[in-house]
Amino acid sequence: MSNLFWLTDEQMARLRPFFPRSHGKPRVDDRRVLSGIIFINRNGLRWRDAPKEYGQPKTLYNRWKRWSEMGVFARIFEGLAAEAADPTTIMIDATYLKAHRTASSLRSKKGGAGA
Repeated sequence: MSNLFWLTDEQMARLRPFFPRSHGKPRVDDRRVLSGIIFINRNGLRWRDAPKEYGQPKTLYNRWKRWSEMGVFARIFEGLAAEAADPTTIMIDATYLKAHRTASSLRSKKGGAGA
């Protein structure tokens, strides 16, 4: 598959400080596993549909599950957001109707009907 997603060296360097320490045996390649997790989530695939280049689907799922429960991904998002150049930027995922309604109601409260 030619359209696989791979984290760059620069991206890995920014993410690595958020990774938990490895205890005992070394982890499977972080770049491969995280790239696979991103690919699966970005494309809305089932874990078992992961391209073989990312390794075993069970490994991808187990890392995603374990790191999610440990709060690793939350720390990554918070850490990267804290590095933002413009802390006043707010992003809303418009795929959810509730977020759209909330954004619309905030706009109308701020500036009235003509805002």
